Amino acid sequence: MSLSFCGNNISSYDIFDGVLQNPCFVDALNLVPHVFLLFITFPILFIGWGSQSSKVQIHHNTWLHFPGHNLRWILTFALLFVHVCEIAEGIVSDSRRESRHLHLFMPAVMGFVATTTSIVYYHNIETSNFPKLLLALFLYWVMAFITKTIKLVKYWQSGWGVSDLRFCITGMMVILNGLLMAVEINVIRVRRYVFFMNPQKVKPPEDLQDLGVRFLQPFVNLLSKATYWWMNTLIISAHKKPIDLKAIGKLPIAMRAVTNYMCEIADHPNRTPSIWLAMYRAFGRPILLSSTFRYLADLLGFAGPLCISGIVQLNQIFSPLNISETLSSKEFLENAYVLAVLLFLALILQRTFLQASYYVTIETGINLRGALLAMIYNKILRLSTSNLSMGEMTLGQINNLVAIETNQLMWFLFLCPNLWAMPVQIIMGVILLYNLLGSSALVGAAVIVLLAPIQYFIATKLAEAQKSTLDYSTERLKKTNEILKGIKLLKLYAWEHIFCKSVEETRMKELSSLKTFALYTSLSIFMNAAIPIAAVLATFVTHAYASGNNLKPAEAFASLSLFHILVTPLFLLSTVVRFAVKAIIRYALECLKFFVTNGYFSWGSGLATLSNIDIRIPTGQLTMIVGQVGCGKSSLLLAILGEMQTLEGKVYWSKEILCHFPEKDFPSDLFVFSCFPLYSVAYAAQKPWLLNATVEENITFGSPFNKQRYKAVTDACSLQPDIDLLPFGDQTEIGERGINLSGGQRQRICVARALYQNTNIVFLDDPFSALDIHLSDHLMQEGILKFLQDDKRTLVLVTHKLQYLTHADWIIAMKDGSVLREGTLKDIQTKDVELYEHWKTLMNRQDQELEKVIRKTLRRAMYSREAKAQMEDEDEEEEEEEDEDDNMSTVMRLRTKMPWKTCWRYLTSGGFFLLFLMIFSKLLKHSVIVAIDYWLATWTSEYSINNTGKADQENCTPSTTYYVAGFSILCGAGIFLCLVTSLTVEWMGLTAAKNLHQNLLNKIILGPIRFFDTTPLGLILNRFSADTNIIDQHIPPTLESLTRSTLLCLSAIGMISYATPVFLVALVPLGVAFYFIQKYFRVASKDLQELDDSTQLPLLCHFSETAEGLTTIRAFRHETRFKQRMLELTDTNNIAYLFLSAANRWLEVRTDYLGACIVLTASIASISGSSNSGLVGLGLLYALTITNYLNWVVRNLADLEVQMGAVKKVNSFLTMESENYEGTMDPSQVPEHWPQEGEIKIHDLCVRYENNLKPVLKHVKAYIKPGQKVGICGRTGSGKSSLSLAFFRMVDIFDGKIVIDGIDISKLPLHTLRSRLSIILQDPILFSGSIRFNLDPECKCTDDRLWEALEIAQLKNMVKSLPGGLDAIVTEGGENFSVGQRQLFCLARAFVRKSSILIMDEATASIDMATENILQKVVMTAFADRTVVTIAHRVHTILTADLVIVMKRGNILEYDTPESLLAREDGVFASFVRADM
Repeated sequence: MSLSFCGNNISSYDIFDGVLQNPCFVDALNLVPHVFLLFITFPILFIGWGSQSSKVQIHHNTWLHFPGHNLRWILTFALLFVHVCEIAEGIVSDSRRESRHLHLFMPAVMGFVATTTSIVYYHNIETSNFPKLLLALFLYWVMAFITKTIKLVKYWQSGWGVSDLRFCITGMMVILNGLLMAVEINVIRVRRYVFFMNPQKVKPPEDLQDLGVRFLQPFVNLLSKATYWWMNTLIISAHKKPIDLKAIGKLPIAMRAVTNYMCEIADHPNRTPSIWLAMYRAFGRPILLSSTFRYLADLLGFAGPLCISGIVQLNQIFSPLNISETLSSKEFLENAYVLAVLLFLALILQRTFLQASYYVTIETGINLRGALLAMIYNKILRLSTSNLSMGEMTLGQINNLVAIETNQLMWFLFLCPNLWAMPVQIIMGVILLYNLLGSSALVGAAVIVLLAPIQYFIATKLAEAQKSTLDYSTERLKKTNEILKGIKLLKLYAWEHIFCKSVEETRMKELSSLKTFALYTSLSIFMNAAIPIAAVLATFVTHAYASGNNLKPAEAFASLSLFHILVTPLFLLSTVVRFAVKAIIRYALECLKFFVTNGYFSWGSGLATLSNIDIRIPTGQLTMIVGQVGCGKSSLLLAILGEMQTLEGKVYWSKEILCHFPEKDFPSDLFVFSCFPLYSVAYAAQKPWLLNATVEENITFGSPFNKQRYKAVTDACSLQPDIDLLPFGDQTEIGERGINLSGGQRQRICVARALYQNTNIVFLDDPFSALDIHLSDHLMQEGILKFLQDDKRTLVLVTHKLQYLTHADWIIAMKDGSVLREGTLKDIQTKDVELYEHWKTLMNRQDQELEKVIRKTLRRAMYSREAKAQMEDEDEEEEEEEDEDDNMSTVMRLRTKMPWKTCWRYLTSGGFFLLFLMIFSKLLKHSVIVAIDYWLATWTSEYSINNTGKADQENCTPSTTYYVAGFSILCGAGIFLCLVTSLTVEWMGLTAAKNLHQNLLNKIILGPIRFFDTTPLGLILNRFSADTNIIDQHIPPTLESLTRSTLLCLSAIGMISYATPVFLVALVPLGVAFYFIQKYFRVASKDLQELDDSTQLPLLCHFSETAEGLTTIRAFRHETRFKQRMLELTDTNNIAYLFLSAANRWLEVRTDYLGACIVLTASIASISGSSNSGLVGLGLLYALTITNYLNWVVRNLADLEVQMGAVKKVNSFLTMESENYEGTMDPSQVPEHWPQEGEIKIHDLCVRYENNLKPVLKHVKAYIKPGQKVGICGRTGSGKSSLSLAFFRMVDIFDGKIVIDGIDISKLPLHTLRSRLSIILQDPILFSGSIRFNLDPECKCTDDRLWEALEIAQLKNMVKSLPGGLDAIVTEGGENFSVGQRQLFCLARAFVRKSSILIMDEATASIDMATENILQKVVMTAFADRTVVTIAHRVHTILTADLVIVMKRGNILEYDTPESLLAREDGVFASFVRADM
């Protein structure tokens, strides 16, 4: 057949009635605009592209959307669709003629090319912001509009109408071209780029001028928005180098936390805040938009079943061709190929809308979360200190709010559109089913509806189980946290098994609630899989018997597809309703919980802690506050800072600070808040508080860096030697509550912070408690007397060191919460002789004036000589730690392939039997499901072959029965197998979780102490919290989902290939595309997930840091700076999350489009290839399910890869060396009362912390007689503490031995050794529980013995006054007692254990001298017959000892009685004592 534009017919060229009457000429006329556009735009495009060095991506700061941008894109796409219809119509019409008529489809093809060119051209003009070139497009739309209108008018004159397809298409074209012309005119009107004198200058959005913004979703064109095309560069670059925070840039302004917070606040400044109203006002529009997208997507979803039904029907009926030359719309739609293309387009559109809906809700959710976090943070900054210290609001609750609750609300938003979209979807589905199958469809729908409440019931049970699991895991974490914080004490007392058991008990409870959780999860998965099978069974069996008609393949497969669509909303509805209820309840609770923050003050008991306070603090002078432990010194500082609630009285801030709280009977309902100080106060709290930041940032604390001042401060606090030891100097990160520093170092950094700040007022709360003599003296002389006094700053100092009283300008002495005396030292000397004498005896001063002169001269000489020695003389220990951390972080970033090894480890830790059962039942289940569908195909196609109309009832009964029976059996088996598989997966996950946690806990508890020194506490805790949670609750469902979606996809591809083998050819390119998509996505997704996790951690830390350091932050008046930091951290976390969800959308759009391509190829292959209509329906049904499951395969793979990281981290701890608990002696061989005498022989002892480290003790020899009192002193790092640890074999004794009462301790089992000795540590550690539990966790002692111990420790009266006595509550870390009281409890604890050897490791560092003197007496009397080894901070505490050992750098320097050592003038001990006077 020859080709020609108007066909071979002579009449085609007939122009007697006028040129325009010739249809061929009118079609040719329609070519003109297209050719015009192509001629004009191509040169411009090529020149433009060439000049941009062939890069299409112009820098995005010039991106500007012209008016009507989105409308133009939508209209252009509609126009392209109409062009495709025109081409199809032209080709079909042409095939009905004898000769080829190119004019029927050629203009349409050219129109398609021109329209595509127009949008490319427009995009380039827009990105280069050069609107003048739009004139070409304007002319094109005008010409196209005119030529199409002529064509339409001619058709109308020829008597064509709406029933003719070509007429409809032309009409659509006229409308679309007209609208596009209007859009073009609007651009001219707004931008005035032509016909106007002054064109409008437009600046691009602020975000795009900032090169830091990399999140371009709001700024790119519509196509890129819909397909996330702009993400390509990021996702592909992830393969070359990991995505970091720099790569993802900053959040666009509209999404920043502060913007959204202002939105929420602006709406209701004065009314009682309602979170829902605020949410509606701030985020109503985007939720509406998202819901609209969702509706469109859901409606388009029904195109699938309808098209399947059409295609299968057309496959059955071979209609004779109608010979008329023009096509009607009905005929056009009855073409199977047209239906296939329509199905393809509907799928593409449906998926695009769905992803758009998801994206909009996620963006809104992120905005909401930012606003909520800002709100919560503001609340935290206003919490009263008593709320935190009395445990009304714990750090745990705050972290919970930040980490879980805000995310729950965000999730609620994500699911919001489902709430109103689902009912519509369900109603539509049921109507369509009724249309297809009549009343029997209602039976199936009824099954689904009746089973939905069961699903809802399961969902609520799931939520309950999850809540109880959460409670138990919080409790378990609390216990684990306590163990880790006090691990040293537990090991020294051999109590680790008691505490380990208590964690295991909680874990068992947690596991039993996890079992319930697993059961309900598997039931929920089972219901999800079984409901469609049950519904289909009910429907088809009813249909087979009740309705006269046989089941046709078209009906069967369309209804199957509809059932699949219906199940999803019903399943999700239960989840969504549950979430909604949860979110509403959560918020109701949170609002209540947050507003009751101001209990009246007195640290919570309702009695005044401070009474009758009437003091003044002179400006520019040094005021000291002294008094016994627990008399209210720290409380007084806090009261002045406005942290306490004033029941009565006022605090005045003037030139001098005045306070008075006269105590009277006050009405309890009347609270007067003390005003916060007007000035910023530099405050160093008693408990050092550090930021997770570098040393320098901790000291400067937001003030500008001044080198001279910084150096002066670090010297005054003698921090320089410590800084030199850190791996990166003062740029070393210290964090996790300063985990890698000693107590003294942390305290000195806090004092340095207070000194560095340029404030007039400085409050120091017991800055010397953790420092030894030299450091305290140096700090007092250089820091306080020199540095602060030179600046004439007002200084208030709380201290126990009475020897410094001589320096005070003003002294406030406190007792039991009130002021005993105030005045200068002279005043007190004259007015209260008794008190002065008491102080004097405490200070051991005979001749004060003389001493002062001697000490001053001595100190000058000593400092010049010994400052140098001190600098060199420090541990090398800390260096090692840092290196390890550093290596760890580099290892973490190694890019790994899919961690198959870890997966295998995880699967096998669940047991081989369960693993085999899981694999077997999974394969069987999917085979049965395929069999069900195949059976249906055979059943329906048999009828379609045998009888095409009504069935003769009598003939069919046996075969109907046969098919129904087979179908029912298969469905029953399928439902049963669904249950089995879901149960086995969950069970296997549980077993694995149980085993992994048990192994981890045992490994950690038995680990060497060095491991805890070098590993940050946070890191270990993470294994027990986040990682265990992932292993418990996240991996099993991910694994289930992954295996299910993979097997579904594989069975679908198998089924399609079986139905239409041609499909296999198309599978190759699709498979390649899929492989690359998942490969790139997995790497990028992993990076982004890690970024999301790693940016969430600093945010949580910042919240808990703020809560811990509230007093310090408020004293410094740094709230604004911390708020700013919080907003930055929130934004960083949100941008990571935003990119992660954009990457997920990127993947889903691509896999959905791939799925649509699979549907298109499958449908075209089945139309042209297969004659069996049952198999065609089956193939199409499976092709449609693939679109749903493809992205799940990749998403689950990526998720599993990230989650396996948790297993990997846990496994890395499982390879750690344990301490050697077995000794060479049998425990039964050790005498029951060993050690009875308390004789210690140390032979040539060499000790190191690890095999690869230098020895810390070198060839130490000593002999301690039974009952001797021995004092050990020496500088920091001289090996004193290492010696004390050696008695307990906490360190590696690699040479020499320690013999106690004739037994070499290296032969004893560790538990036996440690349980027979006693030790008191420098840091007082108490555990939450009762006082009784803290003194005697093994429950071996009588009450009398415990009371006796408390009496010895001077605590009896205090404990008696507490509610419950011995059973009085101790809060976490013993926070409800003062530091001194805690230390006394630790002493009592040592007395309870009647051991003949007691070791005191700097035990008196944090208590005042009075208490210390009591202690010394107690040790002399209560321990008269026991051996006591004291490691001394203050040398005067060991002046009464029988033997003194002076150590230096791991060697014994001096070893003799104190008297003979003091006699040596040039001896080290003598110099120590002189310095301590």
